[in-house]
Amino acid sequence: MSISLNSKLKITTMPSYTFENTKTGEVYDDYMSIADMESFLEKNKHIKQVISKVNIVSGVSGLTYKNDQGWKEKHIQNHLWQIDTERKVSKELRQTLY
Repeated sequence: MSISLNSKLKITTMPSYTFENTKTGEVYDDYMSIADMESFLEKNKHIKQVISKVNIVSGVSGLTYKNDQGWKEKHIQNHLWQIDTERKVSKELRQTLY
């Protein structure tokens, strides 16, 4: 996968693979092309690829969707509840210590 920003600058990104060394049990991630990964696995029989879940970004808030006002109100309520709870616990601790 490559991304061209302009003719002078080219950024190339490689996929990430998770491998396990069956001799040592070590699990690690590495970046390489698909062809390099296949060649690497053929040469290193004691290494196997570990299949893991894929992280998918469905959208970025403000660019592809917007949160409605209800979400903001709920967030504020939760924050205020957390502050109120911390104050109550702090007051109870002061009363038991003194």
